[in-house]
Amino acid sequence: MNSMKVINKKNILILIVIIVFYAVAQALINNGTINNFYEITLATICINIILAVSLNLVTGFTGQFSLGHAGFMSIGAYVGALINMEMNSTSGFLAGILAGAAAAAIVGILIGIPTLRLKGDYLAIATLGMAEIIRVVFLNMDDITNGAAGLNGIPRFTNWMWLFIFTALTIILINNFVHSSYGRACISIREDEIAAESMGVNTTMYKVMAFAIGAFFAGIAGALYSSYFYFIKPSIFGFMKSIDILVIVVFGGMGSITGSVIAAVVLAVLTTFLQSYSELRMIIYALLLIVIMIFRPQGLMGTKEITDLFKIVKKNEKNQ
Repeated sequence: MNSMKVINKKNILILIVIIVFYAVAQALINNGTINNFYEITLATICINIILAVSLNLVTGFTGQFSLGHAGFMSIGAYVGALINMEMNSTSGFLAGILAGAAAAAIVGILIGIPTLRLKGDYLAIATLGMAEIIRVVFLNMDDITNGAAGLNGIPRFTNWMWLFIFTALTIILINNFVHSSYGRACISIREDEIAAESMGVNTTMYKVMAFAIGAFFAGIAGALYSSYFYFIKPSIFGFMKSIDILVIVVFGGMGSITGSVIAAVVLAVLTTFLQSYSELRMIIYALLLIVIMIFRPQGLMGTKEITDLFKIVKKNEKNQ
């Protein structure tokens, strides 16, 4: 019965779309249509999708306002880079990603247990402070991280194939988690924590679980980033990086994985096109976000997914 649920027309169609999308993008890279400049944009989109979807699990689905995602990204970036530089092989690259993600998840659990008892603005301040502590630690570990100068000459193993694989895995795994009993417990905490607790939901456990999973995938994004851009330093993972990720989540819709994906693509493309107008870029970018938040405060997708839109279309067709 379980295999029949997995192997159905909808999942087969999704798999075909994923394979075709990957093949088309790879062909465009191979023939030079997607040049180095656009390839950097593509890499940025993939990394931002991983970061936004993982933060959405914490902020959008579980309702915990976190501003510390850049801290977990930095852990993945430094751990992945150090292992990658030591081993300098594909196996070292993959080991670095897993080690960086695991380290970020462990730190997420250790930080999440005390801080997730806080709510709202207090939690945001606590997680922001945590991210700054992590950044300062890396800044002062001169012998290991090279301090403010950062790590240079990191071997580049991140390419379109690995970016696509890890982005697809992040979306699939977090989507499956959200639609599991654990995910429903997290959503119940977002809707009404007191009611969820009165119904027997261990709110602290589920909040820490979501926080750790979000940190794990942020670590993956950090390790991919370090191996793609050759160079990392503590200032890259400052307060503004956490804000950038949060903007994508809010813009796409808090509680929508599809929204995070669309917002990551739209904002990356917008930033790319506005680079010719460097003096006006941030003004136009900020004004556009203000307009969207005024006229569409729930974000592009709200809490809806693309599958919900298909259901609405089918329902309308039946009614006609």
